[in-house]
Amino acid sequence: MRLVRFSKGKEHCYGELEGASIREVAGPEGNWNEASFRKTGRVFGLEEVKLLAPCQPSKVVCVGLNYRNHAAEVGAALPEKPIVFLKPSTSVIGPEETIIFPSQSRCLDYEAELAVVLGRRAHRVGVDRALDYVFGYTCGNDVTARDLQPQDGQWTYAKGFNTFCPLGPAINTEIANPEALPVEGVLNNKVVQAGNTADHLFPVAVLIEYISHCMTLLPGDVIMTGTPAGIGPLSPGDTFSVIIGGIGSLTNPVSK
Repeated sequence: MRLVRFSKGKEHCYGELEGASIREVAGPEGNWNEASFRKTGRVFGLEEVKLLAPCQPSKVVCVGLNYRNHAAEVGAALPEKPIVFLKPSTSVIGPEETIIFPSQSRCLDYEAELAVVLGRRAHRVGVDRALDYVFGYTCGNDVTARDLQPQDGQWTYAKGFNTFCPLGPAINTEIANPEALPVEGVLNNKVVQAGNTADHLFPVAVLIEYISHCMTLLPGDVIMTGTPAGIGPLSPGDTFSVIIGGIGSLTNPVSK
């Protein structure tokens, strides 16, 4: 299943993406799995709808410095355990929605990342069962006001502005191995990030175990798994795309 969320007039709906068509599904009800999304019989063309962020997480849990080459480029020591911070649900936007450059910042950075969408309530989950709690995977951009990041000693303010968490376009439920996916960041049609999730310092299963021993993860919650090397600035008028093999391409413009 490639699950999308979309608006049709005043309706906000879920659907299964099939080529250039969307087959509407009702749900989710309780846990997120393919059986919890029931087909309604309505079908729309992509040109008839507006794609939204594919989920509405209660929280977005992010991981910093999860690629060796990214830690090296920012001059940081490799972490001994995952570095975790939160983005608020209000930071989430969907494909083609605009990233707003806030007036408080003078340096806005992109960070292309694999995003994990939880399908079941997860609390104190063991690493051996952790992937059983995953509904699927999508593209994410951990937008960061880089000049504000060092000021606080923690990263929530610099990474928590409205529009700072683009997600989408679809959640792919058929990714067998999340640790073998090419991740690219493309700025104005130029590839600026090129990595692979095989280089995660802490794989997805380890992240779920670690995070769920602190907080309960709910169906639809998102874990952002870190970015490879190549981060850099965004300017008003730019367009940035996150491209992940087997998942798709998420594109957002930037504006003041």
